[in-house]
Amino acid sequence: MAERKIPAPEPNPETEAFWAACNEGKLMIGKCNDTGKTYWYPRALSPFTLSDNTTTVQASGNGKIYSYSVMRRSPEPYCIAYVTLDEGTTMMTNIVDCDFDSLKIGQAVKLVWKDTEGGKQKIACFTPA
Repeated sequence: MAERKIPAPEPNPETEAFWAACNEGKLMIGKCNDTGKTYWYPRALSPFTLSDNTTTVQASGNGKIYSYSVMRRSPEPYCIAYVTLDEGTTMMTNIVDCDFDSLKIGQAVKLVWKDTEGGKQKIACFTPA
């Protein structure tokens, strides 16, 4: 079965550093310095306080499946999921390189990097740990 091609994102000035870190194999998440909470996706303003007192931190790449859905009507079936990272934030992602029928809510997953269409950008995906 062919692997689904993931379109490359369109970086903007606010996300350029995030996408550059992905190409270096680093998954960066936002952190509000006022509350200490992490958030997805990295952006300049905290979703908790709307303050610009934020930073980015490298995620461990470990998490658990919060929810998922398998798209089987596509020519290349794929799985999208919400994964709750060990750092506490939840991100939407793809689950790859596994038997989709064996996935379970709460299952441990780990970060893997996949090239997007054209091979110019890496994107964070997860696979069972």
